[in-house]
Amino acid sequence: QVQLVESGGGLVQAGGSLRLSCVASGRTSSNYAVGWFRQAPGKEREFVTTISWSGVNRYYTDSVKGRFTISRDNAKNTVYLQMNGLKPEDTAVYYCAAREADVVASRVWRIDEYDYWGQGTQVTVSS
Repeated sequence: QVQLVESGGGLVQAGGSLRLSCVASGRTSSNYAVGWFRQAPGKEREFVTTISWSGVNRYYTDSVKGRFTISRDNAKNTVYLQMNGLKPEDTAVYYCAAREADVVASRVWRIDEYDYWGQGTQVTVSS
């Protein structure tokens, strides 16, 4: 089992920045990919970004490319999501998710590819 705890959410003005963190605990010795998803009110949960175990491979949804950056520090069991140039449409609860294997590029966007989920952290961007 892997437990995930997100932090770093908050209220920010449009154009501002936030950095989210996802700390993993439990059985973290296995190689695992980590992704971020988000869910806005009244909408389905959607893929944002995923990073492979090594950190070499990173995948982003088109709407965040060039603005968001995912990274990881395996020594700290932590994955980060640096969000710059935030827009009101980025407002959502952001969830960290882990997969008990490395990424499969063609399926990184699928919710059912991930085995563990955090409780989420709220990000609100005001206009």
